Amino acid sequence: MNRIDLDNRVVVVTGGARGIGYAVAQRALRSGAAVALWDLDAERLSRSQAELSELGKVSAFPVELTDEAAVARATQDTIAAHGAIDVLINCAGITGGNGATWELAPDVWRRVIDVNLIAPYLTCRAVVPQMLKQGYGRIVNIASVAGKEGNPNASHYSASKAGLIGLTKSLGKELATKNILVNAVTPAAAKTEIFDSMSQQHIDYMLSKIPMNRFLLPEEAASLILWLSSEDCAFSTGAVFDLSGGRATY
Repeated sequence: MNRIDLDNRVVVVTGGARGIGYAVAQRALRSGAAVALWDLDAERLSRSQAELSELGKVSAFPVELTDEAAVARATQDTIAAHGAIDVLINCAGITGGNGATWELAPDVWRRVIDVNLIAPYLTCRAVVPQMLKQGYGRIVNIASVAGKEGNPNASHYSASKAGLIGLTKSLGKELATKNILVNAVTPAAAKTEIFDSMSQQHIDYMLSKIPMNRFLLPEEAASLILWLSSEDCAFSTGAVFDLSGGRATY
C-alpha cells in the first residue's frame, strides 16, 4: 500500500466511528495526519477512538450533524484540539430503509435528506471559513452511484446523494481560486453495517448492477478519498469520481 502524504494535516471524518469513515481514518493516520472523528454514536465513537489512537493522534466529538449549533461547536473544539482543519470528509450517511416512493413516510424521507445532504452543507458551512483563513483545504463528499442513476425503492437516498453531487459542484466553483478543492466520490455499495437497514432484495439488486460482481471494500474507498484529500490532488475540483466496479456509465 502506498503512503499518501498527509503529514501534519488535520482531517475531520464525519461518520468516522464505523464503515468507510473508519477505514478513511485508519488510512489518514497511516499517512501522517491527525484525525478528528465526528459521529452521533458516542459509545461506538469512544471505542473507535481507542482503537485508532494506536496509529496516531485521534480526537472524537459526539455530534448531531443535522444540528447547526452542534456542528459549530465540533468545529471550534476541533480547532482548539488540533489548531487547524485541513481536510473535511463527509462520510456520515443513512439509507432510511427501502420502499416505493409513495409508501415511504415523510418523516423518514426528510431524515435521510437531513443526514445525507443538510448535514454536509452544515459541516462545509462551518469549516470553510477556517480553510479560507488558512488559505488551504480539501473537502471530499461521499455521494453514491445512486445519486447519478436513481435506485428503485430508494428515492430518498438517491435524491439526497444527487443533491450532494450538486452541492459539491457549486461549492467547488465558489472556492476554485482559494486553494480549497471540493470533490465527490460516487461509490457503488460497500458491504458495511449500513446493509443492516436494507432489504435483502435491495442488496441483491445492487450487486446485480456491478459488473465486477462484488461489493466495494472500505479500504478501496479510503485510497481514492485520501488522494483527493492530499496536495497531489491539485487541479480537480467540483468533480465526481466513480467507485462503482464498472456500474457507472457517465
